[in-house]
Amino acid sequence: MRRSGTSRGMLRSRWTLLALVLLSGLVACGADEAIDYAGPVDGWDHVGGSLGGSRFSANAQIDRRNVARLEEAWRFESGDVTPTTSLQVTPILVEDALVFCTPRNQVVSIDAEEGTERWRFDAKPALDGIYNPLCRGVAHGRVEVAAGEACASRIYLGTLDARLIALDAETGAVCGDFGEEGTVDLLHGIGETRDGEYYMTSPPTVVAGRVVTGAWVTDGQRVDAPGGVIRGWDAKTGALAWAWDPVPGDMDPVTAEDVAAGATYTRGTANAWSMLSGDEALGRVYVPMGNAAPDHYGGERHGLGRYSSAVVALDARTGALEWDFKTVYHDVWDYDVASQPVLYTHPGGPDGKGFPALAQATKMGHVFLLDRRTGEPIFPVEMIDAPRGGVTGEVIAKQQPVPTKPAPLHPHALPDEDVWGLTPIDRAQCRELVGSLRNDGIFTPPSAEGSIVYPGLGGGVNWGSVSVDEERGRLVVNSMHNPFIVQVIPREEATSLEGTDLVGAQPQEGTPYVTLRAPLLSEWGMPCTPPPWGLLTSIDLATGEVEWQRPLGNLRELAPAFGRFFEWGTPNQGGSIQTAGGLVFIGATLDRTFRAFDAETGEMLWDALLPTSANATPMTYRVGPEGRQYVVIAAGGHFPLGSPSDDAIIAYALPED
Repeated sequence: MRRSGTSRGMLRSRWTLLALVLLSGLVACGADEAIDYAGPVDGWDHVGGSLGGSRFSANAQIDRRNVARLEEAWRFESGDVTPTTSLQVTPILVEDALVFCTPRNQVVSIDAEEGTERWRFDAKPALDGIYNPLCRGVAHGRVEVAAGEACASRIYLGTLDARLIALDAETGAVCGDFGEEGTVDLLHGIGETRDGEYYMTSPPTVVAGRVVTGAWVTDGQRVDAPGGVIRGWDAKTGALAWAWDPVPGDMDPVTAEDVAAGATYTRGTANAWSMLSGDEALGRVYVPMGNAAPDHYGGERHGLGRYSSAVVALDARTGALEWDFKTVYHDVWDYDVASQPVLYTHPGGPDGKGFPALAQATKMGHVFLLDRRTGEPIFPVEMIDAPRGGVTGEVIAKQQPVPTKPAPLHPHALPDEDVWGLTPIDRAQCRELVGSLRNDGIFTPPSAEGSIVYPGLGGGVNWGSVSVDEERGRLVVNSMHNPFIVQVIPREEATSLEGTDLVGAQPQEGTPYVTLRAPLLSEWGMPCTPPPWGLLTSIDLATGEVEWQRPLGNLRELAPAFGRFFEWGTPNQGGSIQTAGGLVFIGATLDRTFRAFDAETGEMLWDALLPTSANATPMTYRVGPEGRQYVVIAAGGHFPLGSPSDDAIIAYALPED
């Protein structure tokens, strides 16, 4: 018997209703599924997760099946926030406490499961000349002390006025046997400095009984800027054990003994402002080097750029140079190595058990994979011809190194057909602007007419670095596509910069030129490059091939009317972490969102809206076998990128049974 159309429609409706009921039952079962509290208990005792910066956790209580059930467990607000601060910190787990620094160098210890304050220390740094106070973390170490004495477990803080401070991890009291009443003066031997010119934003690295420090040196100010010496201090006494003065081989380095006799470390050398990595087995510290001074004109460096934009391996006990690998030759683009070198075991090797390796990401969107014993590349590195010219007095390197695997994560050129605009109007503005500038692809030299620096001087990949899951042979990295304009003009023509379209003037004292820098944007403030502007990429370490790639971020904050509908990616600062639960957690974007992705596929499985952007790297831990796994992120904004400041440390966990 033939059914009518109405009967068929009713039957379909019933089947649909039944299917929905069954589906809702399945979802409800998943939501009510008991949490398995068994499994690994892993901490987070370094800002990078491990001494080698892997940003990986063996915790698997939170996994692909249940991550959607994450909820806020607690929130801690330090009170240390102003309109110009940026909370970019990653806490560390010390016993059952989270310890971190605030933007203005308060060190806070809070209960890791409750989020309640235990102790606080205020370094009270002088902030003269610091326009964006921030602190990305503290370091922890243990030393031998007499029975009953304090400070066996120590927190080390580098400050915004160039001090190194040791605190008792249990009480927050100053360790009086370290330096002078708990403090080492990092300006000793540096010579003359100006306000806000030399200080620490990254944590020191504790390895082989040494506390190793680099420092921020403000970009583009003068040829005779403070030197970038790397120093190792005795972890117990604070005595200077060694100093590595990064000068070329034809110059005599200034040693710790020379400084004790009154000498000053060589000025204008490359510095290391980002996070260092340590290897206890090899007894080494791996250092990501910045630029020799100044950033965009090298005609007055006289060889002091020998270790610019390189990753350097030093003996952690003596400071002796083991090897170095240059990522850029004669860097005039501000392509300093901003990312922490990440140590891991590379798959394969002669016995098939793997060998010690290092992943170094750069602002160009390059990821160099090196044998960390020797500094030799694991995959071939090509030397490509680079554009020449620039300004009078400059000598541009003829060739530059580019990794073949992984392939570059960032385009090397911005051809006319790729110039972008949200509307025909601003695309026309962008095409006119690009047409007025020198645009010869990656490594276009800064010029008098203005040059497009693409990848931009912010990255590519910045200080968030990469995360590595050794067991699965997976590297995850976030990057951005945001070109800059760099113009180098004769000093005599720079008597007044009023009315110029470019901002960000750098005086470059001691050179014939002043530098102007600005992002490449339309008059509407929109990028002149096509989306995505932020990417998250997974790489197979064994092959060097990309496993998956997806845009990271939306325009919810930049274009509220429609931006949340477009996953076009945003500029991002901060990094990812990976877990044994098969997840990638990352904030970093400007859209106030904390996200979790499936590490196998790149599918987004969970997100949470934050009070402001989380331009920090998250961390995760369990305190004990009966405890919950927490995932913690600092939502503190990014003042230079226009994201409002805040002071929230937020922990997420699965619901309690």
